[in-house]
Amino acid sequence: QNLPVRFALDRAGLVGADGATHAGAFDLAYLCCLPNMTVMAAADEAELVHMVATAHAHDSGPIALRYPRGEGVGVELPEKGEVLAIGRGRVVRRPEGARVALLSLGTRLSEALKAADALEAEGVAVTVADARFAKPLDAELVVDLANHHEVLVTVEEGSVGGFGAMVLHLLAERGVLDAGQVRVRTLTLPDVYQDHDKPEKMYAEAGLDAEGILKAVRAALPEQKKGSRTGRLRLA
Repeated sequence: QNLPVRFALDRAGLVGADGATHAGAFDLAYLCCLPNMTVMAAADEAELVHMVATAHAHDSGPIALRYPRGEGVGVELPEKGEVLAIGRGRVVRRPEGARVALLSLGTRLSEALKAADALEAEGVAVTVADARFAKPLDAELVVDLANHHEVLVTVEEGSVGGFGAMVLHLLAERGVLDAGQVRVRTLTLPDVYQDHDKPEKMYAEAGLDAEGILKAVRAALPEQKKGSRTGRLRLA
């Protein structure tokens, strides 16, 4: 019916001591496959204010807004929310000569920025972008990141089949992957019900903290492949 229904998805991502089955892991996967659905994820409390205003103003179909349990990251709140352009992300930083692009959806943006700082200290320039929308994707942004970086890593607080799958589908559909010029990695929650713990420990276990992002980028950089040993396999 394409009615303007607003879905507020509380406790997106990992929720700590609420129990192994209470994590908001699957909404991206089951919502992004629905026609006419708009799906947003707030990176911080200021973005949440803007997305609430956006959901209120959106009358052309159903819209979902996901946000985590717990406290914000401490950014200054705007006096009034701005209505965001549907399906448009934002580039948070893009240094000249960036080789790696981190495309985050949701509150892992702060960890992506920490990972970018660590990589730049190692001499690897990194672009960091906030997708804002899992559906519709900012196709122009995604394709641009893939075309102008050696490595593209998506980061989300959701299961396999969500945001990263949408990005891969878009890139395959547009033929961006045909030349093999960009290495794409999708970081998601693991395919298990994680035992409850402190959220930071759970995200570290899932590989979605700064260290996990760093590990994924380092493994994907072309020089890692060039430096690996080649030749016949040795059997024990």
